[in-house]
Amino acid sequence: MVLRRERFLAAAIILALSSLGCGVYSFSGSMRSGMKSIAVPVFENKSVEYGIAEELTAGVVDRFVSDNTLKVVPRAKADVVLEATIQSYERVAYTYDENDQVQEYKVNISVAARLAKSDGEVVWEDGSLTAFGIYKADAETEDEGKSRAIEKIAEDMVNRTVRDW
Repeated sequence: MVLRRERFLAAAIILALSSLGCGVYSFSGSMRSGMKSIAVPVFENKSVEYGIAEELTAGVVDRFVSDNTLKVVPRAKADVVLEATIQSYERVAYTYDENDQVQEYKVNISVAARLAKSDGEVVWEDGSLTAFGIYKADAETEDEGKSRAIEKIAEDMVNRTVRDW
């Protein structure tokens, strides 16, 4: 009887303490206030990689659509606008075999990005978002490494936009 009472008391204390400071919890992530829609104009490309701006922009838009937290709309109807400039794109040898032959390549993409409200207030800004994608030299293509890097940058941009970290 005493043991049951102690367990009940311990459970009641834990419940009371946990409800004091935690507030409401949601598994859907935390949303920045006032943001329901986003525009993602085609990113600027300062790299030498042709077509990367369109590929990265499409990857980011796809990620926002699949996340489904913000609605992707034209700039005139958006609460916020995500603009970015691709600073660099490079492919470098990453790993070698015992004969100094390249086994894997690494695609690096560096982007400067800015999210601003329609009134111009900056929500977040980062001059050096970077991501990489690795691909096997003998079995994959550079496009596969590029796609992996794009997926990572898109995920970072969406997380920074829709989650209060």
